[in-house]
Amino acid sequence: MRLLHTMIRVGNLQRSIDFYSNILGMTLLRQKEYPEGRFSLAFLGYGDEKSNTAIELTHNWDTESYDMGNGFGHLAIEVDDVYRATEEIRAQGGEIIRDAGPMNAGTTIIAFVKDPDGYEIELLGPKK
Repeated sequence: MRLLHTMIRVGNLQRSIDFYSNILGMTLLRQKEYPEGRFSLAFLGYGDEKSNTAIELTHNWDTESYDMGNGFGHLAIEVDDVYRATEEIRAQGGEIIRDAGPMNAGTTIIAFVKDPDGYEIELLGPKK
């Protein structure tokens, strides 16, 4: 078994594709429109879906925003340097909601960024 993808619903598909590809450096792996169902899917990731997990962005054409609820936590992405990654994301207009620094009650360096729909993404340095 392996984890294939995580699906999140987005209000504006192109805005989200731009964020995940231009700001977080993912590649648009595939995209498809479903006119009969009035939705679109886009899959993005850091490598081929045969060996890497992807993010599935689902855009329901008649929905512009979603209630975040209180059950979902965050996505996590490993980066080489959390401090540098947050500065690069900020310079490209990304919203940093927790600057890089040690996690509470630990030494792991983390940061959090918010995507255009409000989903939180944790940035973590490589495990040593």
